[in-house]
Amino acid sequence: MRSGWVPQLLDCRQPGGLVLAHHRQHFLGDAHGLLFPRDWLKSQSLPVIAEHGLGHFRGEPLYLLELDDKAELPGCSWQGLRQVMLEGDAELFQMLGYAAQIGTWASDNRFCGGCATAMQSVAGERAMHCPRCNLRQYPRLSPSMIVLVTRGDEVLLARSPRFVTGVYSTLAGFVEPGESVEQCVAREVREEVGVEVCDIEYQGSQNWPFPHSLMLGFHARYAGGEIVRQEEEIEDAQWFSVHELPPLPASRSIARYLIDLYVARRLGRAEPVLPD
Repeated sequence: MRSGWVPQLLDCRQPGGLVLAHHRQHFLGDAHGLLFPRDWLKSQSLPVIAEHGLGHFRGEPLYLLELDDKAELPGCSWQGLRQVMLEGDAELFQMLGYAAQIGTWASDNRFCGGCATAMQSVAGERAMHCPRCNLRQYPRLSPSMIVLVTRGDEVLLARSPRFVTGVYSTLAGFVEPGESVEQCVAREVREEVGVEVCDIEYQGSQNWPFPHSLMLGFHARYAGGEIVRQEEEIEDAQWFSVHELPPLPASRSIARYLIDLYVARRLGRAEPVLPD
């Protein structure tokens, strides 16, 4: 059987396969993991909003049950998507990230945003359709930028109150209507830490399913100004030497990739590979 993760539309009328149960970035699991025999889980009394065929995971048809709340089952518990990311199974995280985005989309589009009619799945398409006003909703991504500001052998890192204690990271923010991603980089850096940047260079992108972002990663060179924190967003921000860095984000994240990439180039080391 084919291994790996293969996204694909599957007909939910077909029996069998494996299934995930999802609610707000969390997945139901037991001692064997997060995947359940589909026919068994569907026979349980769960508050299912929608079912979607996701594709094939490690050779098995895979489906998603989006739930209205965190229902309890004997011997089961709920696990957050961030926990999976930290555990380091890249293939599992990629699949669960996709599942979480489809589940969030299904939950957010139960009713039409134009006339409040119950939405219906479109056969053969990843889409929801309003039978009354014909509005269609497709899964959408929110473009966002993430940037490492550099100054020779120094990098500007900051921490949010939401971060794990002691961890410093890059700056990030969402693209606003009417601006380019490069304009977003300059604006967010100015707003969050009060400095100006130049020579903004794209380095790579990463799906970031918290809940539905596409992170576009950059390096940007410091152009002037003193650090002035946006206090409601930034707990601390400092310049750090590439020779003496603080605790950093998880290795799977694009934030860590941007930092490791700059350090490698600065110190003449082998460049890292951006995780899928």
